Amino acid sequence: MAQDSMSQKRSSKEARPKRLLRALAREGLERPPLWLMRQAGRYLPEYRALRVRAGGFLELCLTPELAAEATLQPVRRFGLDAAILFSDILMVPFALGQGMRFSENEGPILEPLDGKARAKLGLERLAQRLAPVYEAIERVRLSLAPETALIGFVGGPWTVASYMVEGHTSRDFAAVKLLGFNEPAEFAGLLDLLVEASATHLIRQVAAGVEVLQIFDSWAAALAESEFDAWCIEPIRRIVVKVKAAHPQVPIIGFPRGAGLGYKRFVERTGVDAIGLDPAVPLDWAARELQPYAALQGNLDPLLLVAGGEAMQQAAERILQSWGGGPFIFNLGHGVVQTTPPEHVATLVEIVRGWRA
Repeated sequence: MAQDSMSQKRSSKEARPKRLLRALAREGLERPPLWLMRQAGRYLPEYRALRVRAGGFLELCLTPELAAEATLQPVRRFGLDAAILFSDILMVPFALGQGMRFSENEGPILEPLDGKARAKLGLERLAQRLAPVYEAIERVRLSLAPETALIGFVGGPWTVASYMVEGHTSRDFAAVKLLGFNEPAEFAGLLDLLVEASATHLIRQVAAGVEVLQIFDSWAAALAESEFDAWCIEPIRRIVVKVKAAHPQVPIIGFPRGAGLGYKRFVERTGVDAIGLDPAVPLDWAARELQPYAALQGNLDPLLLVAGGEAMQQAAERILQSWGGGPFIFNLGHGVVQTTPPEHVATLVEIVRGWRA
């Protein structure tokens, strides 16, 4: 009886329409759904307390109870239309067997990835190493309100490969670009492995309970046109094909940050259902060139969320006026930054909720 009750509870939740899913299905809405990239993080005092309790970032990601709590905190505080799984794009190289640690001051530090190290990477570790992530998804799904969607994600193969080869955040991406230029077959093999691992990870996230997927290619702006097509668009297209073959009903949001005019080719070629846009994208251009073909997501400057006040309100209203008449998800043009006052997030939620098309 207890199991039947749990099944009925979950079925009841899934039966209700969710604003984010409706927008991704290109349904006309009186107001857009709202969620924020990096909405769980150090700007929230409850998250900082949780991070101390976990003892480290990797430990937080791999402890299902704590990762679920981090996922739920911003939804609980602000009433957002979606939760995004608290995890990291570098869970994939971790699952493939590359050693890493997270430094409080330096960010992620990955073990050097020479030829021998690359040969040792493999998919056989993925399911076991990422099992805590899938358990966290199951915990979150059972705790979410009926109207709140759950988003899973991976990093784009280019961005993840950049971290794997550079070993850390890079300014010039010299090591990974030179690998691609000088050893194209070796680099293609790494991208192939990341396509397989990323698609598998996304499919497993859906099986655990996520309803929407996002692919973050955060360093797309570092690529010239031909490399953008080969190293960003093509691997993500292949991921989308694999995921859609397993779960055709699950919408996918692509976010090749800083792609400029390349956003249009990305939408045309990858098959994503929605496109995340950075703050530099002109609103009128996106409405004309992209919104007829994919839902738009974005693109408030995260520093306007830090500033708050009239500047934030005016910018948010411009975005709403420009994109709110079509398929649209209100978000930032990148993630919430650490210095953001939580009360500014609450104000932004009020602005978006109060707007009507």
